[in-house]
Amino acid sequence: MKKILILGMIVFTFAKLGNAQSMGSDYQTAVGLKMYPGAISIKHFVNGNNAVEGLGYFWQYGFRVTGLYEIHGDINGAPGLKWYIGPGAHVGFYNTQWSKDYPSRENGAAIGIDGVLGLDYKIKGAPLNISFDWQPSFNVIGYNYFEGGWGGFGIRYTF
Repeated sequence: MKKILILGMIVFTFAKLGNAQSMGSDYQTAVGLKMYPGAISIKHFVNGNNAVEGLGYFWQYGFRVTGLYEIHGDINGAPGLKWYIGPGAHVGFYNTQWSKDYPSRENGAAIGIDGVLGLDYKIKGAPLNISFDWQPSFNVIGYNYFEGGWGGFGIRYTF
């Protein structure tokens, strides 16, 4: 958790140095934290309502890098609130603690596919974005298994 806080402070400092803040109900790029299990998140709209999001997760079992392609849609009557859905992929590296806690699973690397379904809200008048999503995944290389517990609450600085 200490690593996540330190990385979060670095990301926040980097974002504060950016000279273009997004104060309306839309944004182009956002940098911040996503909780569960704890990730650095960078999200960028590539065109219209299509965005890419990169996630770097760090937790007691190692780390994982995930890339997502997200298609966003407006929610009528709720300015700044959007739903999103999309595919993605991940690469994870697991340590020996993983094998100790889960003896049937190997430590080492895992590669898999992801999906994402969530809500994204840009706070009007503040350079902040919050999100809540579900990110199911399936490892296809390494120990094969479905994981339905990824995703969670995110808060990002927009610019």
